[in-house]
Amino acid sequence: MTVREAINHGAGRLAASEHLHSDAQRDAGLLLMHTLGLSRAQVFARPQRVLTPEEHARYEEYIARRLTHEPIQYITGQQEFYGLNLHVTRAVLIPRPETEHLVEAVLAELDHAAPLNLVDIGTGSGAIAIALARHLPQAIITALDISPAALELAAENAAHHRVDTRIRFVESDLLHGVAQEAPFDAIVSNPPYVAFAEGKDLHPQVRDFEPATALFATGNGLDVYRSLIPQAYALLKPNGLLALEIGQGQHTTLRELLGNWTSVRFVDDLQQIPRVVLARRP
Repeated sequence: MTVREAINHGAGRLAASEHLHSDAQRDAGLLLMHTLGLSRAQVFARPQRVLTPEEHARYEEYIARRLTHEPIQYITGQQEFYGLNLHVTRAVLIPRPETEHLVEAVLAELDHAAPLNLVDIGTGSGAIAIALARHLPQAIITALDISPAALELAAENAAHHRVDTRIRFVESDLLHGVAQEAPFDAIVSNPPYVAFAEGKDLHPQVRDFEPATALFATGNGLDVYRSLIPQAYALLKPNGLLALEIGQGQHTTLRELLGNWTSVRFVDDLQQIPRVVLARRP
């Protein structure tokens, strides 16, 4: 089977799936790139290259996994985020483009040359903490997560990007594990904010594969903010920054929860949905 035949065959199988047909050609190409360990340009430069039996078997395995709705990122073990190539596993939420808005907003608010003490709550793969560390060379970051497996993976990603000397990884439920180390200059988080009732409407690759603890929150997805915001208020310096990713339709409640904060503002994503909230502690 040639490269061209493999992609067409894989795309045809994926296109037959109700939930995968729209990206079938793209996914088939990505999985073949992963199979061969080659870039897109290298793969498509030789469409008549014949796959070895081992490569063919491995590609068929990846296509079969994708047909169960397993995300491409878990199959390849890779996800790009804010210009960084991150290793991801089923222990962590796959970093989303929407979360890049959170990183951009934080970087716009902070002095890049200042010696800052930051906290990233629910670090997962370490995406936010690592991106901030790369752009804030004087910052010291404490990255928190309740999952030991996530913290181990995040530490590996930090070492790969050579910022591990400035990021400390701590197992903690929200801010409980670092309360004694306050005050902080900024607290950043992409917390779980999907209501459990919305789970049935999620794409199977999200609902069935990504960690529920990183996705869902009680109280229509808002209870985590109800706990996190008072904790952050107690641990931030005066004028300290709180930056949170939020879900669609949650900005009105977030504005109420941040009623005693100053400089509260929202940042829209590319679909003009409020995706990030920024606030300063008085």
